[in-house]
Amino acid sequence: MSTALLESPLGQDADLLAVVAKLGAEVAELRREVKTLRCDVGYWKSRHADAVEKNRKLQLELDESRAEVKKLKADLFGKRSEKQTSQDRSNHLDDPQTDTPKKRRGQQAGRRGPQRRDYSHLPVQEKTIKLPPNECMCKECGKPFVELDQTEDSEQLEMKVELYRRRLRRQRYQKTCRCGPRRTTTAPKPDKLIGKGRYGTSIWVHLLLEKFHSQRPIERAIEQLALHGLELAGGTIAGGFKRIEPLLAPIYEALIRHNVQSSYHQADETRWLVFAEKEGKNGHRWWLWVFAGKDSVVYVLDPSRSHDVPESHFPDDAQGVLMVDRYSAYKAMKQVKAGKLVLAFCWAHVRRDFTRVGKGYPELKEWAIGWLRQICELYRLNRRRQPLDPNCPEFSQADAALRQHVATMREQRDTELADAKLREPCRKALVSLCEHWSGLTLFLDDRRIPLDNNYSERLMRNPAIGRKNYYGSGAEWSGRLATTMFSLLATLKRWDINPRHWLTWYLESCAAADGRPPADIESFLPWNISDERRANLQGDNLQGETPDTS
Repeated sequence: MSTALLESPLGQDADLLAVVAKLGAEVAELRREVKTLRCDVGYWKSRHADAVEKNRKLQLELDESRAEVKKLKADLFGKRSEKQTSQDRSNHLDDPQTDTPKKRRGQQAGRRGPQRRDYSHLPVQEKTIKLPPNECMCKECGKPFVELDQTEDSEQLEMKVELYRRRLRRQRYQKTCRCGPRRTTTAPKPDKLIGKGRYGTSIWVHLLLEKFHSQRPIERAIEQLALHGLELAGGTIAGGFKRIEPLLAPIYEALIRHNVQSSYHQADETRWLVFAEKEGKNGHRWWLWVFAGKDSVVYVLDPSRSHDVPESHFPDDAQGVLMVDRYSAYKAMKQVKAGKLVLAFCWAHVRRDFTRVGKGYPELKEWAIGWLRQICELYRLNRRRQPLDPNCPEFSQADAALRQHVATMREQRDTELADAKLREPCRKALVSLCEHWSGLTLFLDDRRIPLDNNYSERLMRNPAIGRKNYYGSGAEWSGRLATTMFSLLATLKRWDINPRHWLTWYLESCAAADGRPPADIESFLPWNISDERRANLQGDNLQGETPDTS
């Protein structure tokens, strides 16, 4: 192409068009790149949002784990008991407004001391202390002293454990007449709890109480008796317990029949080990349930912790109130779903929810303490109303104050739950409070309902000590004997009956029936015992003597 042609306007336009085309291609490429980058930006923004959300959830899990660790440490180093002491800080938050200064141990200054216990029911053995003969005279002139009718008296308590062999001599007789054959007549055989056994009823009563009342392993009871000169074999005791278990079975069945008739119950459960193989059961962990009625207590041992256990304990038409913790098995009972049994829930367990929040999240301690103060005030107002006569004006005032406080707590709960910024641990505690509110406030209209189920939890303390001392039961029959004895001892305590006297009476009656349960066990049940006989079975008998139940 010639120079003239390139310098012409037509040549310049061609170059410009080529540049424009090139720039257009670059712009198109950049637009595609921008579009791709924009897509990438959206993708990475979503990935960043996912990472932030994941980090938030992980932080919540970490906070919950740290809170759980703090609570478990408090539980580990605190006393596992419903009975609060000054040293038990496992279910307590330090509150400067309500905590009182720590008192020194022992008798408090300026307070009246306790009265001495009355031991006038114990027998008296008198001993007169006299001066030696060489001191019954005047040291100056040697004239003898004259004894006065006056003495200076004092008392001290002593004890004596006496083991002895009771030798039974059955007298034999022979006729002196000629009537009929001349046969020798012998006095009847003595009553024995266990045929051909060497141990009397008092030994078996002692061993039963040692294990199931004092929660001492049998080996320790054997060692203790050995110090008094009695050597016992562990296998013989186990065999005797196995023979005694069927004798107490009718009493246990009667306790169950009477227990389910109560219109108010408390229930709880704890683990119990049974070292026996059972079909369909893996491991040795069983569950010990307790059902406390108005005047009776029944323990039930079962391999399962499901709702089938309390459901089968109560009849299908059972009605009334069942005071429990918030364990879901009670909520799944068919009697509860049908509305026949109404569940009342425990405020002590609600209190633990707020305590856990305060212990696990130090920044939420003030919030938790505020709710603990509300619960403390609830207990105070309920104690104020409880002993009052419903017909007196003071009761109306106390009842109104209590109901007003409950309404204030409900209003505070709803207000805090409506706050979107409420921390998740706080929300979790308040949601549980809301879900169980109807059962937590039944006490307002039924004064027989307490604020907590601490009574049933205390009933588990004695078996829990036995579980630690002798690990549970070695066989199913041993588990049945344990539940029977736990039920019997707890029920006798409700009736203020000395278990040693009652067991002696009942087992001697079994011995009189040739080692079988008495024909009529109704007379042995605490609610059927007359006032006169009950007084004889209470703790006023001397040195554990057999009570007169004739």
